[in-house]
Amino acid sequence: MERVECIVLGAGVVGLAVAARLAQAGCEVVVLEQHNCIGSETSSRNSEVIHAGIYYPAGSAKARLCVRGKGLLYEYCQQFDVPHRRCGKLIVAAHEGQVETVRSYVQIAADNGVTDLQWLPAAAVNELEPEVRTVGGVLSPSTGIVDSHTFMLSLQGELEAAGGMVALQTQVTQVEKHAPTVVHTPDYAIATDWFINCAGLSAPRFAADVPGAPEAFYAKGHYYAYSGKQPFSRLVYPVAEQGGLGVHVTLDLAGQVKFGPDVRWIDNIDYSFDHSHFDDFVAAISAYYPAVDAARLHPSYTGIRPKIAPASAGFVDFRIEGASQHGVPGRINLLGIESPGLTSALAIAEDVVSLVKA
Repeated sequence: MERVECIVLGAGVVGLAVAARLAQAGCEVVVLEQHNCIGSETSSRNSEVIHAGIYYPAGSAKARLCVRGKGLLYEYCQQFDVPHRRCGKLIVAAHEGQVETVRSYVQIAADNGVTDLQWLPAAAVNELEPEVRTVGGVLSPSTGIVDSHTFMLSLQGELEAAGGMVALQTQVTQVEKHAPTVVHTPDYAIATDWFINCAGLSAPRFAADVPGAPEAFYAKGHYYAYSGKQPFSRLVYPVAEQGGLGVHVTLDLAGQVKFGPDVRWIDNIDYSFDHSHFDDFVAAISAYYPAVDAARLHPSYTGIRPKIAPASAGFVDFRIEGASQHGVPGRINLLGIESPGLTSALAIAEDVVSLVKA
């Protein structure tokens, strides 16, 4: 039977970052990916935002890894010419009842080491974004956007330059629990010292044989593109909601505005676009952009957040678990790696390398 030192399951942005850093640390690495291209699930169906580290409780893995990852990602983009822009972000209060919540983001961010947030009165917000209706908001100047596909291609290039490889269209059918771990596909079985589960939406399934593994839940979000003259030059967010950050303004690097995502909890992975909640979507946008023209909104794409708790659970942290948590040697599970997973990818990779090299 063939044997490899490290198998990484999943060639999304986190799996590629983990694999590249392991290979650069001297490990023999193979990435197994079920689809015919890299990053075809969560990594290519999000807002492509470089998050600042605003919303997460102090001391949480999301807070730590987002703040660390943001710095690493900006450095990476500059070093490897990955297209990105530090465009900034406004979080706006649509009415007086939201002011306290929006103001609280300044302190939450500061507790996480993000000290550049500024409270702005309505007039100052409108100087930056005249189309926004608000009673005040918070400016996050270090929030940005990134070309996630180019980022992933660069990570794949780093992995391959360090001797690793990505095996596409490789469906893992079984992972044996004993050490060394044996990973089965329809065509072969391969033994490994380290099995690193970065499977995103499918990660709970491949962790199900270890103690304390969570169930998978799926929160689907829809994005609409906005045609015609573009009304915004930076990201604009409402107050965060249960399961997501609200239907917000996001930009691509060409300046195209998209609105989304909403949050719809579903039972199975399904990327079809459901237009039936369009009126609710428009109403959410109208709360801070009353001039929105519904006729200029066009279906763009959907994404699914890899949740590990139901809608009623409130805040749920990233789970990066090795043998000290679940008792299975040579197994590392990355669970619930939703937003800010893209921002955190390089920092998550540091944590995984530390576990492997401990």
